[in-house]
Amino acid sequence: MTTGKVVGVISNLLLIEVEGAVTQNEICQVNAGKWLKAEVIRIRQNIASAQLFESSSSIEVGAEVQFTGSMLEVELGPGILSRKYDGLQSDLERMTGTFIEIGDSTDPLDKDKSYLFTPLAKDGDLVKAGHWLGSVKENQIDHKIMVPFVWEGSFKVTWIASEDHFRINDVIAKIEDKGGKTHEVTMVQKWPVKVPLTGFVEKIRPGKIFQTGLRVIDTLNPMMEGGTGYIPGPFGTGKTVLQQAIAKNSEAEILMIVACGERANEVVEIFSEFPNLVDPVSGHKLDQKTAIICNTSNMPVAAREASVYVGMTLAEYYRCMGYKVLLLADSTSRWAQALREMSNRLEELPGQDAFPVELPATIANFYSRAGIVKLGNGQMGSVTFIGTISPAGGNFKEPVTESTSKVARCFYALSQKRADSKRYPAIDPLASYSKYIDYQEFGEYSDEHIQKGWVQSVKRLKDLLRIGLEARDQINILGDDAVPVDYHISFWKSELIDFGIIQQNSFDPIDMRSEIDRQRYMLNFILDVCSKDFQFENFEQVRDYFKNLINLVTQMNFSDYGSSSFKKYEEQVVEILNQNTELHAN
Repeated sequence: MTTGKVVGVISNLLLIEVEGAVTQNEICQVNAGKWLKAEVIRIRQNIASAQLFESSSSIEVGAEVQFTGSMLEVELGPGILSRKYDGLQSDLERMTGTFIEIGDSTDPLDKDKSYLFTPLAKDGDLVKAGHWLGSVKENQIDHKIMVPFVWEGSFKVTWIASEDHFRINDVIAKIEDKGGKTHEVTMVQKWPVKVPLTGFVEKIRPGKIFQTGLRVIDTLNPMMEGGTGYIPGPFGTGKTVLQQAIAKNSEAEILMIVACGERANEVVEIFSEFPNLVDPVSGHKLDQKTAIICNTSNMPVAAREASVYVGMTLAEYYRCMGYKVLLLADSTSRWAQALREMSNRLEELPGQDAFPVELPATIANFYSRAGIVKLGNGQMGSVTFIGTISPAGGNFKEPVTESTSKVARCFYALSQKRADSKRYPAIDPLASYSKYIDYQEFGEYSDEHIQKGWVQSVKRLKDLLRIGLEARDQINILGDDAVPVDYHISFWKSELIDFGIIQQNSFDPIDMRSEIDRQRYMLNFILDVCSKDFQFENFEQVRDYFKNLINLVTQMNFSDYGSSSFKKYEEQVVEILNQNTELHAN
């Protein structure tokens, strides 16, 4: 075992004099009364620089250091869901006391709990890393037991346990490699978090919509299954609330929430709220398909970086089981700030705003780990990643936002004006975009599964919004009476789209989640309304007429799709439209 001693302490950066071989990203343990974890981030001759995952207040120069020979790893196995972990995958609920003490750690998985194992493979089967050997019930999820991902080559199953109860460290299968050596397989395995998890055949270009239940996303700027997106916005515009709305209402089968540097009160809200929420897709409690990796703003900065990688690795693990996984990180700005702090302490050449020069590459490598994959058995699994960014002063030109924009395919810009006017979600429909909408794969998918010409209809809706915005600017500059009535009609058409499609009430049990069939119907209905040839004498008539329409369309959104009340409000809209047409004809 390689050893060393601490020769310098700069906040949570340790300078270690090494005696023996050491590698980049290797984990070492520092003796400070308790053994504290640190990660090697730079090596120069016999001096290793390591970032400490704890406070360094108890570490003295000369402290003993032991190198583990492995990178930062997570334990993968049954029992991850419904857990609340810190940035190093310690189970927070098993910790005692009100505060987390320096050096506290707990096992991430319950080694004493037994699970009913059901074999999926049989004697004589040829398997590779990531292949399914059996499954156990984890809450409502069929948790697949797989050949360890670190094993290379092909193997033959020589024995597999019959259906029975086992603990996670019990042997459930024996497989033989080409050299004739027998390997024992348990339900638990380890994987280094900074290495993308393998276990699939190929990655596939995204093309199938990932439903979030939010119309401003699904209709106007769709996210794809296995896609990437980010939500930047100034303070108070609803980034965290928006992420929680996506978590509650999306079609994800597995949910990973990473709080990488958020304020403790927001994390406490997630802890207290999620156990009581019902998943609208499955009907079970939402926390049964959720794991939370928590690293609040007052925790050590190095653990912020660890937390996002732990969350991604856990998401990749469930992807290899064939599930749709949604990974939400709030906020990646805090992660980038942690990288900046360590870079400054290393006295590296700073980039823009003192962030490390390699920040764009680091963000790109992380985002690239999301995606939809084809597994060895032909099934599909996906990790869809959405991160939030907190740009200082709402400046979208700052380095973290700009670096993310180069790799994320969806951009959901939160508007301070929309938030101030209580138009939620506060996503600016025109400033935001989805590059997936121009993918040939999505065009073919939407034509087949939503409706023919769906992309063209969405673009037409955006054109109406854009024309309405231009009309509003003219009205604001010149005044209501100084512009033609047609400008007011264009503006109020965009208001109808805003209230009927973009805005959504998260407190209403019906409007909080909108299925894609309902979104298709409402899009066509509102486009049909906007295509009418309206005639008015003055702008007051336009305003009063469209306010009435907006009220009825809003009531449609608050009614069950296809219900009698839904049809009643729809009929009232049609009646009002017909009255205007008849008046124009006369």
